[in-house]
Amino acid sequence: MAGIELRSSAFNDHAPIPGRYTKDGENLSPPLSWSRPPAGTRELALMCEDPDAPSGTFLHWLVTGIDPHRDGVGTGSLPPGAAAHTNSFGDADWDGPRPPVGDPAHRYFFRLYALPGPVPLPEPASARDVREELGGRQLAGGTLVGLHQR
Repeated sequence: MAGIELRSSAFNDHAPIPGRYTKDGENLSPPLSWSRPPAGTRELALMCEDPDAPSGTFLHWLVTGIDPHRDGVGTGSLPPGAAAHTNSFGDADWDGPRPPVGDPAHRYFFRLYALPGPVPLPEPASARDVREELGGRQLAGGTLVGLHQR
């Protein structure tokens, strides 16, 4: 499977996510950019999950229907025509990191999926649902990991 380079101008891979992008800060989605997806990509999907949450993997953000000609998303924005899905907080939007106070740093996996077309997902979808449904159909993918602790 081909790879897509996923990056952020706000933090490096495996580095702390700045406070303004957390639930305790301004709760803005971070800026993300990516390299060109492979030919045949008709849609991009973006997910952020925390596998270190005490209750199991926590979905912070799920966006589908991203135009494959886009090369990123800005701070606090949703690409035109894209759809945000319900996250584990119960919101259809970005909700940033907010791990329990005193926990070691949690890892926040931002995953970009290049897809050959729309993939139906249950609503609400869990992070596991997303990985199972999109992962089996993706043409390429990219991952960026941010860290946060309180």
